[in-house]
Amino acid sequence: MKSKTAYLTFNTRKHREYINITDKVEELVAQSGIAEGMVLVSAMHITAGVFINDAESGLLQDIDDWLEHLAPFKADYRHHATGETNGDSHLKNLLVHHEVIIPITAGRLDLGPWQQVFYAEFDGQRPKRLVIKALGE
Repeated sequence: MKSKTAYLTFNTRKHREYINITDKVEELVAQSGIAEGMVLVSAMHITAGVFINDAESGLLQDIDDWLEHLAPFKADYRHHATGETNGDSHLKNLLVHHEVIIPITAGRLDLGPWQQVFYAEFDGQRPKRLVIKALGE
């Protein structure tokens, strides 16, 4: 079995940001030489996530609005007693989740016609890492 791993670091300009990383994942798969397998894309922080959806700006804003509605920024999270102020970011991570697994078929990501891979930052403006790991033959 072959494997290939890459790490990306993000330091977003905004507190919340959604970054299309499909090309970075495709690049690692191409470099791996894997024809059949899968690739794991995982945020290595508990206030960030990874998801697959359409790369349409209105939809991305709808996703952001939905997450803010379900897990709004507010001052009274118990987590804030630790000195942090990012309780909502941890909850948004739970809603989006921190990783995806994508099939590799014939040496390429096996995504649907509109599917793109996104890194979701919920507590940005500081360095955070993401791992991409391809496995297969």
